[in-house]
Amino acid sequence: MIDSRIGIAVGVLFSLLSCQSKPSSEIRDALTFYASFDNGTSADFALGDANMYTATASYANSSRVLEDTQVGMNNPDYKIIEGKGLFGNAFEFAKTDSKVVFYKSKDNIAYDPKNWSGSISFWLSVEPSKELDGYTDPIQITDTNFNDASIWVDFTDTAPRDFRLGVIGDKVAWTQDTLTASVKDVFDKRIASVKASQFSRSSWTHILISYDDLGTPNSLASLYINGEKAGSVNGIDDPFIWDLDKSNIFLGLNFRGLMDELSIFNKPLTDKQVMELYQLKSGIQSIL
Repeated sequence: MIDSRIGIAVGVLFSLLSCQSKPSSEIRDALTFYASFDNGTSADFALGDANMYTATASYANSSRVLEDTQVGMNNPDYKIIEGKGLFGNAFEFAKTDSKVVFYKSKDNIAYDPKNWSGSISFWLSVEPSKELDGYTDPIQITDTNFNDASIWVDFTDTAPRDFRLGVIGDKVAWTQDTLTASVKDVFDKRIASVKASQFSRSSWTHILISYDDLGTPNSLASLYINGEKAGSVNGIDDPFIWDLDKSNIFLGLNFRGLMDELSIFNKPLTDKQVMELYQLKSGIQSIL
């Protein structure tokens, strides 16, 4: 009887451990890009180009134009801060200017022009009310600009600031809706907004963007903060067409603060997986 009870207990424990390990392996297997900033600016893991790039940005016909692109971080106001990250080092954005830093989207994002799904995760340490000025995009992924085939999060420009997720399809498509509604109403349908009061320099805040079926009527994009769903954008069927070779993962646009643990996945993470990612004791490194 005792032996049988021990056997049952061991079996139950094994089953529990198996259940606990499965979500981690699924998260790991979905990873397409990961930058911890612990070993410099190059990504720790990348299916595409692992290099960070710096360029001078200007704007023409509402599109971002990059000039003098160089490999590496070539902005003296940006730097790696040792030991100040959530885990290890952190990337610090300080004074803002016309230079931008980015990773290339090709292969680092599982892009599909007809039906696109994935997730983007990172941590921020920032005091919005004291450090930010104007609209600020900690991350913006696009081949043109924020309002044309772009996924981003931003802090708004007026106090008290809001924190927003924007999922904006092709400009030529969504502007057709402005024939029957105001530009603000049409644009706001593609944005999920929450108050930014939970952000602080004295703590780290986890941000996750999950998106599914972009470019179809079933599209759904959700914003998670510290493991909890904070808002969503759904039912927007605008196409999402990139010139993939020109698409980039821009970081810290007009942003001042710290970033850590940037990771990208080829599928939308479930609520349970988002919480698990948030609770990882040593970050993505612990499941690689």
